[in-house]
Amino acid sequence: MFSSRVGCLSMLRRTVRSAAALLAGGVLLWSTVPAAAEDQGSAPAQQQGQAQPQGEKKEGDQKAADQAKAEEQEAAKAIAEYKEAEAKLSISAGAPECVWTGRRIVSLLWRDDMDTARRYIDLYDRFGCSSEHLKSAFRCVIEQGPIDPKAADRLASRVHDCWIAPQETTTTSNQTTSSSTTRTGTIPN
Repeated sequence: MFSSRVGCLSMLRRTVRSAAALLAGGVLLWSTVPAAAEDQGSAPAQQQGQAQPQGEKKEGDQKAADQAKAEEQEAAKAIAEYKEAEAKLSISAGAPECVWTGRRIVSLLWRDDMDTARRYIDLYDRFGCSSEHLKSAFRCVIEQGPIDPKAADRLASRVHDCWIAPQETTTTSNQTTSSSTTRTGTIPN
């Protein structure tokens, strides 16, 4: 009776090992199928690309080039904004890490996301950035009045302008508001 159990266990082990080996082989084979399909699919595309005259560009290539150029322009604009802040502001408010986190905090506070803003304020403090500048920039954004919530570019622009020159922007917006209120009798949005 004991020998029959040993024989059954031995046979069961061989069966499990064989099944595991077949499963592993199947997974390995299955993982190579998509790679082979990609290679076959790209070969005709390469042949078609060689068949076209070199003077003509594909539409997809042109779109990719335009997109890359737009990304480069955005990156150059961001770098220029950081350089402008560094030149116009004190070290504690004009450092790139202070500008980036500070503008983000002001935007989050404007959108009433207090929890996330609080997390960024901790980071802002760790960088040793000016808390007074953060307050004045947020005050500047508030004093300019409401912004269309769907216009994210306007908020980003206003936050940037207020970050660079919070007192000048506030003064300019107050003069505009008071002069337009005098003429029309209403407060502009």
